[in-house]
Order: sequence, then structure tokens, then C-alpha cells
Amino acid sequence: MYKKLAVILSICIITGTAAQVYAFELPMQLQPVNPVDSLDLMPKNTLSTPPKRATLSKNDIQNQYAIALDRFIQSNVKSSYADFKLLIETTIPNDYAYMRMAENMADLGFFNLAELSIAKMQDKEITDVVTEDVKKYYFPSKKLQPDDEIYLGEMYSNIIYNAQSREATSELVKNASLMLNSDYANYVAALGYLKSGNIENANLYIDKAIDMNNSNVNYKKLKAEILSQGKKPKDAIKLVSSIKQQPLYSAEFTRKLNALEQFILYKTQKNEIQKNYHLGFYYYYESEYTKSVRTLLGALSNKKKTNADVYSLLSRVYFDMKDYDKAQDAAAKALKIDSGKIFALSVLGDLAYRKQDYKQALEYYSKAAKDKSSPDYTIKLAQTYEKLGKKEKALDIFIKVLKAYNNSYAAYYHVALSDKSKELAYLKKCVALNHEFKDGWIDLARVEIERQNYDIAKNYLGAAKHIDENDFRYYYYQGLISKAQGLQENAIYNFKKSLILNPDYTPAKEELNI
Repeated sequence: MYKKLAVILSICIITGTAAQVYAFELPMQLQPVNPVDSLDLMPKNTLSTPPKRATLSKNDIQNQYAIALDRFIQSNVKSSYADFKLLIETTIPNDYAYMRMAENMADLGFFNLAELSIAKMQDKEITDVVTEDVKKYYFPSKKLQPDDEIYLGEMYSNIIYNAQSREATSELVKNASLMLNSDYANYVAALGYLKSGNIENANLYIDKAIDMNNSNVNYKKLKAEILSQGKKPKDAIKLVSSIKQQPLYSAEFTRKLNALEQFILYKTQKNEIQKNYHLGFYYYYESEYTKSVRTLLGALSNKKKTNADVYSLLSRVYFDMKDYDKAQDAAAKALKIDSGKIFALSVLGDLAYRKQDYKQALEYYSKAAKDKSSPDYTIKLAQTYEKLGKKEKALDIFIKVLKAYNNSYAAYYHVALSDKSKELAYLKKCVALNHEFKDGWIDLARVEIERQNYDIAKNYLGAAKHIDENDFRYYYYQGLISKAQGLQENAIYNFKKSLILNPDYTPAKEELNI
């Protein structure tokens, strides 16, 4: 039930008019996920009316979702539950939306609503990976009744959002029947004790939860956090290593575990430079780039001590922030200290690739690809071979990556584009492993447009637009659908919109006879 750390001096969790502030001098605990953040739905205003009808448009979902979450934060959990249920039931069917809702409902402890979202998913080739990961990560061993979920939701809300951890936990543990029969209730109790600083009882109750459900990743994640604050913090590192062996395949859950690892390493390190390095790494995994930079620069404040790891990671963060000059400078400093720093080599490869200097990029990627801890660098190497016209060599590398890493969504994507016989199946596998990978959804739409399956194509484009509403390809393919359906004005509008976003996009120009 965690995603973000309280790693700045104050964190505001804001949904419309609701705001709760938690302040820490340093990051002390993992904070619960803000589901609106995780859906990229941060509305400017929250409506006071209940949900009516939802589509995949951001305005509908963000307003209605924010209403329900606001009620949850205010501990009006019964109404929140009803609102979320109505949102799931009335959303125009879209597997992407259901996958997102399933994860977020499970994260709040609304497992029956997560099941409702899962039941509405239509294409199992796309949704099965996320479904299995959500269940392994969050689900209790025994099905809870909705009334019990609502009650535990109230306890959770009061513990996390309403500064009532002691009161809520004390009430919860007196519920003998629930504590005896529900592993999730014991998890919430452990969370409450941790929030109130009672490490001993937090340990006691999380151990009970794990004894009742040893396969639940989220319980072990909390256990690792508790251990990191106890007398034997290094035991937390051992537990994280064990957790990372769990068979979770989707990109989002892999990210969660990587972020946890960096947080635990931060908590257990004594060296200040290393602490800041791991904290900066955690921020990076959470896409909190500004905070990551600030933390990493803090690690470099001691001019007498240079650190190639810090510069190397800093180069990656700067690149992802599109601050290319600083990325170049940090990477060069990292390699001057240690020529083998992978992030730095990869970043220099990315910078060369961006400038279309593919021979230079190939040189950097070849060095980075010697690191076998991740397929990312090898995939970049293969992409560069494609740009240099060596498509067969590139395809061979992608296929080898899939043999070594069966959860590499990027490898599935590139093989799909290279092999028509595998195109549809591999594109589905790609978005199944990473449902936030926009290009996969767009190419699925392209395939279905070619097959004249326009309704299916629209469904895929809806997911792509929700991820990035300013992708020029979305409007181009919408234009093709409108054209095929005889909606000429709509088609022209979409082709023009595509060109506004990318004035050099030739296919849109051709449709407009420009």
C-alpha cells in the first residue's frame, strides 16, 4: 500500500479541496500511494456532486475519482466505496482503465472493487499479467466482506491521513474476530503501530500477517521497512533481496520493488554520501527528478570526496529531465573517475543517439551492454544497429534478450515491429508487461485500423491518449478512423491537430494534400 516516500520537508497529499500535510526532517517511513497521483489525475477543482457516468477522458475520471478519494481521506469510507464502485460500473469499457483501477483499489484495501475491475477486463492477453501481479502483491489470503473492507478502510484512513494512528490501531486490535481471521487486518494494525512509533508491536502484527499469508509481497515490504528502523537494520536488506525474487512481471511492480530496495539501502547506510546516493536513486524510481537532483548534489557537496556512482546516476536523472548539457557534464565526470559506470555510458549513448550520431552511440552502448543486470542497454544497442541499417543483427539481439528476459516489454515491442507474424501477439504482450508504454498502444491501434477493426482501435487509442494526450500519432490514427467511417470534418480536424503537434509528420501532410 505504498508508493511514495515522505522524502521532503513536507508532503501535501491534495485532491481537490482535501489536503493533509506530513512533515519530517528526513524520510522516516514509506508513505501510502496517492491514487490520484498514480493515475495522473490531479484535478484543479473537485465537484461536490456524486459520479454519474465515466469515460476514459481525464476530466470525467479525474473529477469522479477525486470525489471518491477525497471522501476516503476524510474517513467517509462507506461513501467513498460506493463512489468507486459506481465509477467502475459506469466507465465505458476499456481494459487500460480497468487495470489502473484494479491496482488502485487493491492499494486502498478495496479488494472486492479490484475484483470487480478485473472481472470487467476483456482481453486476457493484455490484462492477465497485471491481474496476477496485483493479486500477488496486495490480495489477502481470505476474501473480506465489503463491510469489513469499509471498516478496515476507515482504520487505514485514520492511521494515514487523520493523525489518529494510536486510536485507530487500539480500536482495531480489540476486534478479536477480525484479527484472528484476516491477514490484512493484521497488516493494517502493523501499519498503525509503525506510524505511532511502536516498532515492537508493528513487528508482532506484521509477522502475524505474513504467517497467515506468506505470499503477499506488500506485507513483506512493510516488514522490511519495520526492520530498517529496528535493532538489526541489515536484516531488512536480506528481506528485500528475498522479495525481489518474487515472480512479478509487470514494469510497474518491478519499479515498486526497485524503489523499495533503494529506500531500505538508504535507511541502513551509515555513510552520508551513500545514504544520499540511495535516496536519490529512490527518487529517480519514483520519477521525482527534482528531488533526486537535490539529494545527489547534496552527496557531492563534500569537494574532498568524489563519487562516480553519484555522478553517473545524476547524469541519468538530468537526461530524463531533458537537461542535456548537465547530463553530458555529469556523465563525463563519472567516467573520468571510473570509466565503467553504466549509467554514464548509457547517457552518453543516449545523447549521441539523440544527435543521430549512431556510430558514437553504438560505441557507448556496446560498453554499457556488458552489464547483464538489465536488458535495457542491450536493447538500446539493438536499436542503434537498426538505425545503422543492420536490421537482421538488431532482430537477432532482440530475440536473444527475450530468451534471457521474458519480461522485457521493449524487446517484445521491437520484435513485433520486425516480424509481422508475431506483430499482434507481441504488441499485446508488450502492453501487458507495461500498460504505461504508449507506443505499444498506438501500434496496436495501427494494426487494428489496418484490419478495419475501428472500435478496437479506438479503445487502444483511448489508452494512448490518457498516457499522453499530445502525441501527434494519436490524432493521425483518429483521423484515419474518421476518414474510414465517412466523417470527413473530424478526419481533417485530427490530421491538422497531428500537424500542429508535429509539423514535419509526412503521413498527416499527405492526408491533407500538403
